[in-house]
Amino acid sequence: MAAIEAVRFSAEVRYWDPEKGAGLAVADVPAEHVEALGGLRQQRVAGTIGGRPFTSSLMPAGGGRLALSVSRQMLKDAGSSVGDRVDLEISSVGRD
Repeated sequence: MAAIEAVRFSAEVRYWDPEKGAGLAVADVPAEHVEALGGLRQQRVAGTIGGRPFTSSLMPAGGGRLALSVSRQMLKDAGSSVGDRVDLEISSVGRD
C-alpha cells in the first residue's frame, strides 16, 4: 500500500442497511476527505480505529458518499460497537 498524509476523522459506525439492523457495518468518510483518499472508488486501506491498527476497504456508498467497511474484529479491537462514534485514521491506500 502507498503511504499518504494521514486522514483523521470521527464517525458513527452504522449498518450498511439500517432497516436490517444487522450485517455489514460501515463508517462514513466525511466529504472533505474523499478526494484525499482517491475519490469515490473501492480500494484497500490501512490505519487505526480507536488507536488500534486495521486493514479494510473503502467503497462508494451512494449519494456521493464513501464508506469504510468496519469488521467485527475492528470493533472488538477498538472496544466499540455499531452505533458508537469512533476515531479513525487512514494512513495508506492501494493494494496490499
